[in-house]
Amino acid sequence: MSQPNHVSLLKAIKQRTLNAARRSGLTSLARDSRWRGRRLLILGYHGVSATDEHEWDSELYVPREFLRSRFVALRDGGYEVLPLSQAVSRLYDGTLPSRAVALTFDDGAADFHSQVRPLLVEFGYPATVYLTTYYAQTQRPVFNTMLRYVLWKGHDRTLDAPDLLESPEPVSLRTREERESVFSAIMRRCLRDELSGADKDAIIGSVAERIGVDYQTIRARRTLCLMSAEEVASLPRDLIDVQLHTHRHRVPTEREPFMREIVDNRRAIASMTNGANATHFCYPSGVTHPAFRGWLSEMGVTSATTCFPGIASSASDPLLLPRLIDTMHLAPVEFEGWLTGASAFLPRRTVRAVAPL
Repeated sequence: MSQPNHVSLLKAIKQRTLNAARRSGLTSLARDSRWRGRRLLILGYHGVSATDEHEWDSELYVPREFLRSRFVALRDGGYEVLPLSQAVSRLYDGTLPSRAVALTFDDGAADFHSQVRPLLVEFGYPATVYLTTYYAQTQRPVFNTMLRYVLWKGHDRTLDAPDLLESPEPVSLRTREERESVFSAIMRRCLRDELSGADKDAIIGSVAERIGVDYQTIRARRTLCLMSAEEVASLPRDLIDVQLHTHRHRVPTEREPFMREIVDNRRAIASMTNGANATHFCYPSGVTHPAFRGWLSEMGVTSATTCFPGIASSASDPLLLPRLIDTMHLAPVEFEGWLTGASAFLPRRTVRAVAPL
């Protein structure tokens, strides 16, 4: 059996199991149990589409109405959404309210300000933004993601770029595999020539022009850009907390470069938030390493969230907290299963996100 079929079968079995548990009242029992009352579900999101981003990458982006439906489920289910710092503190001192949830958003995309902030205000839900500050300061799009997005926008075309690719002939962009091959070839060119950020921006513009994609409109919409310093400063501080996600969205496995990422990130956040001292961290792309925990502790970081699915308890390592990354692929019954805690007892796929030694 192929891996995709195995995953689909496991997902179908889980959904049937959760539907049966709901009909029998077991999910309600789990939701109201003492076991769930001593645990915290941390929800993680990335981008919220302003246009078609969720059609491009449904693991990274969700539509605004999808997020609204999740907030409605939280409200109607009687879940208490806590600020992350308070939630973590109460998890370990044993004072969590029943049905406790915390909301987190990675990277700090511009669409957080335009799409998510109004929803948080509407529902009165606190949230934490883990901000990658280099891209907030430069207002450049993240090269890897923008290049992939532009190539996807031209998926019905071919790219004629012998100066960028390892092919003298035009290359199809029709399939995901073909686009990834083009992406890899361009990345090799960037690494070989040690291109600057401005040079790589120019490459994206050149690729977009050659395949007929309106890159000026994409940039004007600030698609795949992060919030500006001014937008970060304008976030309501009583509702939205800005925390650490490294400065350049990378986690070096050498001590000094890693520590510099935290120092630069913390300094930039303080400059955007009137001196706030960020002490909570999220591993970029969920990548962990045995050394990171000690280094984070040295830097005064009090909690760190991963992409390993689960519900946190007082036995959880505060610097390796499990978190549910919610995507469009998670059916409503599965989302409910995680909220109630029932899904914690079902088998799940192993998530591997560990930096090489």
